Amino acid sequence: MAANRTRRLQKEIADILKDTHSGITVTAPDGTPEITDFTRFKGHFLGPPDTPYEAGRYEVDIRITPEYPFKPPEMRFITKIWHPNSLLSSPEPKDPQDAEVASMLLTRPEEFAHVAREWAIRYAAAPKPIPGSNRTGASSSGSSGLDEAALKEKKKVEDKEKKRAEERRRREAYHGFAPAMIDRFTGMGFQVEQVVAAFEFVGIDRAGGEEYELEEEYIGDVTARLFGEM
Repeated sequence: MAANRTRRLQKEIADILKDTHSGITVTAPDGTPEITDFTRFKGHFLGPPDTPYEAGRYEVDIRITPEYPFKPPEMRFITKIWHPNSLLSSPEPKDPQDAEVASMLLTRPEEFAHVAREWAIRYAAAPKPIPGSNRTGASSSGSSGLDEAALKEKKKVEDKEKKRAEERRRREAYHGFAPAMIDRFTGMGFQVEQVVAAFEFVGIDRAGGEEYELEEEYIGDVTARLFGEM
């Protein structure tokens, strides 16, 4: 499985490097482009537009655990950033900074955007705003509180309906297999359709849509099929 994991990582890194429009790159921990150790990398990306982090240059420490791809990489910002999710997984409420940032984001969003932009300029080399522009990097609609409330409610309803439609399509795509079993392989970066086809090729039992533990031999066959090795 270690060889499959390395091949998967090599493919994912190649895909990232090919996508020049994303502004995301991956290097060795020392910043050199040649990667020989596939357990630790450094990610580089630009802060997204219309956010306080716009045009900032951020670096992330990426560690691959032995459980990958069934457990996501462990990631932590190297560049200092004013954001409650600085571990790129979940906020740490016991961390004084995370608690302070989360509280500011919820109760004082304008102040949060201002501080986040100041940090982006100071630590991530984001450009300073043009004097008099009053720009923080966060978008502003200029709507009244009532308009914003109505828009939020409308978006909430639309999101719910969208989620229901996606869930229906998602269940149909699994062709009767337990979603959790398919998702173990989609976590490796494969599409649901690819995994379903591999399951059908190998002859995995649908078991009425009930989840069960696949034997290691079957896992190996499915993985080999997905990588085009059988």
